[in-house]
Formats: sequence, C-alpha cells, structure tokens
Amino acid sequence: MAYDEVLAERVRELFAAEPDLTEKRMFGGLAFLLDGHMTVAVSGRGGLMARLDRDAAERLAAEGPAEPMEMRGRPMAGWLLVPPEALGSARQLGTWVERSIAFVRTLPPKR
Repeated sequence: MAYDEVLAERVRELFAAEPDLTEKRMFGGLAFLLDGHMTVAVSGRGGLMARLDRDAAERLAAEGPAEPMEMRGRPMAGWLLVPPEALGSARQLGTWVERSIAFVRTLPPKR
C-alpha cells in the first residue's frame, strides 16, 4: 500500500518553517527528518508514525488512539502509529507533529 499523498502534503505544510527538513522514502512511507533525525513518517500502512520520548509514548499509547509501533514484529520504543481517523483535523495532526518536533529538538544534530 502506498502512503497517503494528501496526509504527506498536510505534514509538509506543518514543517514549512523548518530550515533543516529533509524528506526520505522509507519502509513504504515518507519520512520527515530534522537535523538528520526521523521525526514523523506518513506510513505506507496508513496513518502517521510519530517519534516521542519513550515515557510519553507509553503514556499516550495507554490513552489511545495511537498504538506502539512495531516493525517486522519488533517493538520500536518511542514510536507510535497514529491511525488516520485520529488525524482528521489540522489541530489533531498538528498536535502529533509538534510533539515529535519538540522531542527531536532535544537530540543532537546528526550532521
């Protein structure tokens, strides 16, 4: 399944002010990287992969609707899969993207 082009464009608009943004096709989706760190990705399975602090990811997964992310049956600590129905409004999507940006900004640049 190809990633959602409309969702990708909505995410792209939220990153418009970020000078160090790169996009990369990965795992059947489209990843958005800041300073070399994958921040969010429009998943080829639908929805959005969001990168967060591990504790925050666990807390938010317990609250729903996002679920812990798995790749090839292995858990990816600090990553959540947010379903498409939880991304319908600009506010909903913006909240997830902002959370991910805030976390990635705590990491040293990879360059």
